Amino acid sequence: MKLRIIRYLKHIFITLITLLLIGIIIVVSLHGSIGYGTNELSTNLQNEGPYVFYQNDSIVNVNYIKGNKTDGFYLNKKEYKTDVDIKASSFFPLDSTSFQFTISPNIEIPKSVYDDGEPILAISDIESGYKTFRDFLIENKVINENLNWSFGKGHLVLVGDFVDRGYSTTNVLWFIYKLEQDAKNYGGHVHFILGNHELYNMQGKYQSASHKYYSVASILGKQHHNLFDQQSFIGRWMASKNTIERINGNLFVHGGIHPEIADYDVSIEQVNQLNRKNYYHSYFPKPEKNLEQLIISTKKGISWYRGYFKDDLTQEDVEVGLHKFKAKAVIVGHTIQWKPKKYFNGKVIAIDVKHPKDYNKNWPSKNSEGLYINDHIYYRAKADGTRIQL
Repeated sequence: MKLRIIRYLKHIFITLITLLLIGIIIVVSLHGSIGYGTNELSTNLQNEGPYVFYQNDSIVNVNYIKGNKTDGFYLNKKEYKTDVDIKASSFFPLDSTSFQFTISPNIEIPKSVYDDGEPILAISDIESGYKTFRDFLIENKVINENLNWSFGKGHLVLVGDFVDRGYSTTNVLWFIYKLEQDAKNYGGHVHFILGNHELYNMQGKYQSASHKYYSVASILGKQHHNLFDQQSFIGRWMASKNTIERINGNLFVHGGIHPEIADYDVSIEQVNQLNRKNYYHSYFPKPEKNLEQLIISTKKGISWYRGYFKDDLTQEDVEVGLHKFKAKAVIVGHTIQWKPKKYFNGKVIAIDVKHPKDYNKNWPSKNSEGLYINDHIYYRAKADGTRIQL
């Protein structure tokens, strides 16, 4: 009887180990990783901010969270006129650093097409990883150790999904804002191409957001969706951004270009206009089939499409979309890869990789990568600043 029980337990143990190994193989094969060891500073709210809201047409209030769970939380809140520059800072708890920036009253809609021959560095799907993002830019000489712009007239292209799945969303968004302001002073450009997760947040869908931001909203006396709505400065700023741009002949879009778009007479600027008017509206399919439904679709839309990697596309299917927008290649995020990789004879370049997490350890460990383009040559841009031609 005892031997039978031992054999039974042995079989159970072997089965569990086998299932664990199968699970690990599946996770790794899908370019995933297993997170563990979350740093307790991940939910630190002391000095969290700023959170800037329009009180009315003439007044904005700027909020920083102060305090802790033991002594209680409170707001450091100041009011400013809407037509003045506001000095602000963002604190990062993990290494107790801050960066400073100026909030300008002017929010401008960027161009959709750029042709200047300047170098490009693109990265996607940072997913609230401020430290990962910051350090990658330092090593690739987009900014220096003091976080000041050092990329000259170059283009930094952020190909969507810089929010969610992490604890530093506010840091990341204000850092992009700072970089955008700094780049202008040197003739450079920061292009924040919205992905589906930016749209999720603008549309009140928070299934991928850290629970930290529910606490933030509560302390602010607001609901989670208010953090990115049209009464929020950061929400209005995000709503000004594009979902597709052509830079030096390359299309940048989070998801991709469905071949059906070739059936319509539409420009890149018009695609952005149609998308922008739907940023705060969740998509639901309608009976009519038209350009707007195609562009904002959560399956075929440009911020959502995964067809380059899942549909049975031909080379012609891919190139018809590029021809529509007079582009030589399309650079996308959204669908994860082991490393930046060319598809369809180099007409599609996928750059979504699994980045390290600021507050978590991961197995297997990950290293950030992006895409560097100069003189029409494409390179993998690695986390240590080295480049490998694709």
